[in-house]
Amino acid sequence: MSQPSDTWNPRRLNGLSLFWYKFSTSFGLAVDSIRAHKLRSFLTLLGVIIGVGSVILVGAAIDGLGAYAEESTAKAFGGETFLVAQVTNASSRKEFFDKLKDHRRIDWADLNYLEEVTGDRILYSPYSNRIVDVKRGSETYEEGVVVGSFATLPEIRDVNVAQGRYFTEQEDSARQQVGVIGYDIAERLFPGTNPLGKSVTIRGREFTVIGVQEKLGSAFGRSQDNSVFIPYRTLTRIWGTERNMSIFGKPRPESGLTLDEALDVTRVALRVRYKQKPSELDKFDTLTPDAIRGFIESIMSLISSVVVPVTAISLLVGGIVIMNIMLVSVTERTKEIGIRKALGARQGDIRLQFLLESALLAAVGGLIGILVGAALTLIIGKAFELTMSITVFYVSLSLGVSSIVGIVSGLYPAVRAAKLDPVEALRAE
Repeated sequence: MSQPSDTWNPRRLNGLSLFWYKFSTSFGLAVDSIRAHKLRSFLTLLGVIIGVGSVILVGAAIDGLGAYAEESTAKAFGGETFLVAQVTNASSRKEFFDKLKDHRRIDWADLNYLEEVTGDRILYSPYSNRIVDVKRGSETYEEGVVVGSFATLPEIRDVNVAQGRYFTEQEDSARQQVGVIGYDIAERLFPGTNPLGKSVTIRGREFTVIGVQEKLGSAFGRSQDNSVFIPYRTLTRIWGTERNMSIFGKPRPESGLTLDEALDVTRVALRVRYKQKPSELDKFDTLTPDAIRGFIESIMSLISSVVVPVTAISLLVGGIVIMNIMLVSVTERTKEIGIRKALGARQGDIRLQFLLESALLAAVGGLIGILVGAALTLIIGKAFELTMSITVFYVSLSLGVSSIVGIVSGLYPAVRAAKLDPVEALRAE
């Protein structure tokens, strides 16, 4: 007797409809299995949750550290500023001493030459510092950084004064003992009071506070608010004329020069002064914000290439746990597999069922891990006042790895389940 034509039969489906039927059936069975063993499923997910959360947290910390370093560099160095000195950077101790031997010391005469030849297009300021104790009465701020500069430094390096003002060119020429103090020094020596007009003692000399620099915070664990900016000529009167100085430069706005062009003008001027041949390397060092950013990016890339894979190992551990649980699940559901095969399920249907279950476990664990990682990032960032940012790259990396882990972990158990002999499976207890 023929089967009635209006009876629904999945074997009549083909193409996309057949695939969707098999997929939805296998997906439903996978969800039912996970629901039936809630505690076991949750414990299985823990490895993936911890792994994904760790990747998100570490990634946020790395990107936040890079953004923090970029921000700190911009505050401390300036966005359109370059530095000229005998040595500004060295990749090794040997390179440092080689530069000390081969490079010329930058002195007062060099600065005067640069101002005379290129000063109409470029702003310059000498820069020299000393680490000394800053005192007020019985209070002492240990290891403050006394910086000598021209009055042009705020224009060059974006030194912002929150209270008061920076010293003038006239005060520098007159070698007056005035200074702009950092936020930390102001908090230590003048707690709860306005420091403007009051005095601090530096090397036995009284300096009148005319300004307080805006708070910068710390960079790489070191405070940036421990400085005292004083006129450069005042610094040379106390410590003597500098035999080796650094020079900050910045193109004047009206010159139309870019940072690179202004640096090239300065380099050419110094090379002419030192009578260098075209084939010779510069007998001095230069440093730009781009060079600092490149260095920071290389450090961040190195950290990322080492730390992230180590953190992702926990995802591998989570995958091993998923595989073990899936093998146990295959053993427990041998009779169920036998019944499905007896009713016409093919090996591909069985494989799809267990692969979907494994992938679903990993995907749910990955999503929960992202939420946990994001929550920890926000909590730690606020608790410790850290710059931490969650990026699409690390979220995508976590989801991608967890998905691959789920599929790979479920592959062997799925194949093993699909190969079970239906007769032997039905005999299983």
